[in-house]
Amino acid sequence: MAKYFDVHPENPQRRTISSVADSIRSGALIAYPTDSCYALGCQLGSRDGLSRIRSIRNLDDGHHFTLMCQNFAQLGQFVHIDNDVFRAVKAATPGSYTFILPATKEVPRQLLHPKKKTVGVRIPDHAVTQALLAELGEPLLSTTLLLPDEEEPLTQGWEIKERLDNVVDAVLDSGDCGTEPTTVIDFSDGDLQIVRRGAGDTARFE
Repeated sequence: MAKYFDVHPENPQRRTISSVADSIRSGALIAYPTDSCYALGCQLGSRDGLSRIRSIRNLDDGHHFTLMCQNFAQLGQFVHIDNDVFRAVKAATPGSYTFILPATKEVPRQLLHPKKKTVGVRIPDHAVTQALLAELGEPLLSTTLLLPDEEEPLTQGWEIKERLDNVVDAVLDSGDCGTEPTTVIDFSDGDLQIVRRGAGDTARFE
């Protein structure tokens, strides 16, 4: 049975965030709010967490996972980013964008796209997510909480708790955070490609 945490969307309770971060370090899989819908998250190197996410979402090996990063200093440890791309990403973050970039050796191999050796990264603009990342001190392995055969992500913490009670370890509920996933921009081949149009405005990239 998943633990349920009701957290303030702008001033999340520090004790709660600390408790959740400790559980992540111990291998927990959580459902948590972001600035563009809820997500599933686990520790970066957790093989069990990765396997459980794949199972819940029925993902194949070609899925791009996302490293949810607190800031640019952290992001820069896990992806290769040249000056032109850096400026474009910097201008759009924090926010509802995921950027696909070549991964560094710091990224566990099982997270890489099998052919491109890339990974998704993003810096969220959500107080709860930022507090959790600050407490963890490392990125959170994440993916949108979109269940198989459903068109929209789950948006209510109580419903997530009800439906995923036996497959996740904790649910953080800070209220509705929308149904639209991030806009995904692929910079991995040197040229910009809009892979998915979502919550982030694409005008700056067109």
